[in-house]
Amino acid sequence: MQTILETRNLRVEYPAQAKGQGRKAAVKDLNLRVSAGEVFGFLGPNGAGKTTTMNVLLGFVNATSGSAFLFGVDVREPIARQRIGYLPELTYYYKFLTAEELLRFYARIFGIPRAEADRRIDRLLKLVELEPVRKRPIRTYSKGMQQRAGLAQALINNPDLLILDEPTSGLDPLGRMKVREIIQRLKGEGKTVFFSSHELGEVETVCDRVAIINQGELRVEGRVADLVAEHHSNLEQIFLKIIGYSPEGPT
Repeated sequence: MQTILETRNLRVEYPAQAKGQGRKAAVKDLNLRVSAGEVFGFLGPNGAGKTTTMNVLLGFVNATSGSAFLFGVDVREPIARQRIGYLPELTYYYKFLTAEELLRFYARIFGIPRAEADRRIDRLLKLVELEPVRKRPIRTYSKGMQQRAGLAQALINNPDLLILDEPTSGLDPLGRMKVREIIQRLKGEGKTVFFSSHELGEVETVCDRVAIINQGELRVEGRVADLVAEHHSNLEQIFLKIIGYSPEGPT
């Protein structure tokens, strides 16, 4: 299958906060490969290096060493990002805009012709179940509705790859369920989805494969069903074991 996203010995270092401590490695020689049509869960505790890795893929941060590729193109080349959609963990939009106006704004950024933009906006608002409130200002939306509006803007350019950073963060159970359903629909359309999440039960439900990193290092990777069978436990228990947590406290 075609490789959509790949990192090769990716390493990212930052200056340490304390004087005299040199540099701190946020990501350590990370090797990942995600194929076309996969839903891939990128997991780890806070500070594990997930967002840093995504920032390299998106061109926001340069790698210290190693490399990363999207669709076989080095992420340092702007063309590599033309076929992706991105939803950050914390979204901010002009709250006076309606969902329809927000999508039209992003359609203009991508240079999508008006007639095609109209078709995409109608389809996306139905996909994310915001069609009935398309004329309402975003400031009147719940957190879950705002997150779904963010998903719609990430899809306006009809990307082949979606990179989602904690797409269900702060949502109630209904909001999480709706986002999960959207991800499943996108998978049915053949999209590739790469996302981070702390909602391990949902990851177990929607993901084909997962990778778990801790302190910048890849600790385990594989198909969810294979990992569950190998470790004789669910994904949450596997995660806790890998990061060294036990009921009595850290090991």
